[in-house]
Amino acid sequence: MGKEASRDGTVGKALDVLDQIAAFERPIRFSEILDCSPHPKATLYRLIQTLTNQGMLTYSEESGTYILGIRLVRLAHSAWRQSSLAPIARPFLDALAKDVGETLHLAQMDDGQVLYMDKRNAAEPVEMFSSAGKIGPGHSTGVGKAILAYMSPQNQSRALRRQSFYQYTSNTLTSEGALKIELTKIAKTGIAFDREEHEIGIICIAVPILNTRKHAIGAISLTSTTARNSLKSLQNYSKILQKTANQITQAAEDWQFPT
Repeated sequence: MGKEASRDGTVGKALDVLDQIAAFERPIRFSEILDCSPHPKATLYRLIQTLTNQGMLTYSEESGTYILGIRLVRLAHSAWRQSSLAPIARPFLDALAKDVGETLHLAQMDDGQVLYMDKRNAAEPVEMFSSAGKIGPGHSTGVGKAILAYMSPQNQSRALRRQSFYQYTSNTLTSEGALKIELTKIAKTGIAFDREEHEIGIICIAVPILNTRKHAIGAISLTSTTARNSLKSLQNYSKILQKTANQITQAAEDWQFPT
């Protein structure tokens, strides 16, 4: 649990427990939650009981396990409509998908990490990590770097502190210094690349979606494989990606998105 959650009292602790349970991506027993929880057994039990009573968790007496509650689904749908670029970007992504035939991603930044909001599969789909609703690292993805490069200095510094700099492949940038050099280049060109930095054989080109202050509110990427494309050939998609990003920006002009 981070310092921010501990300062936010019971609400912060409860949300931290929700994050912890969600990370398992399966039904989980109380003993498993306790094994990786910073809270004493009694405190954790009270938090889980409150979350269950409020419909944020569901308990199965048959299996003795907890899963995320249906109330979260309703809240997630409301958040998707109110705080997500996805509804606005949908027609533009659909049109772009018809033109390029490659995998497209729409992403926003959540506390320094990439949250994939929408996805269009390629004409010949390829198995890869990303899918709508998944969270990915900011430092080793094209969309992550595109957003980081166009954050305000204050928000960028905070987001950089959130990076694990975990080395997924031999191409992953593993230090803040190396990432900052890359972000400076991206800020000049308006284009970011994933050079097999998160998954071997997977490459992408990404561009930011900017607000009127030229700060990123999201990013879109075109993802392919090294068997189908090279980084050089991906550059051919830069203009159509930027055109689509600009269309999304114009459509989102009157909506205040979280940064």
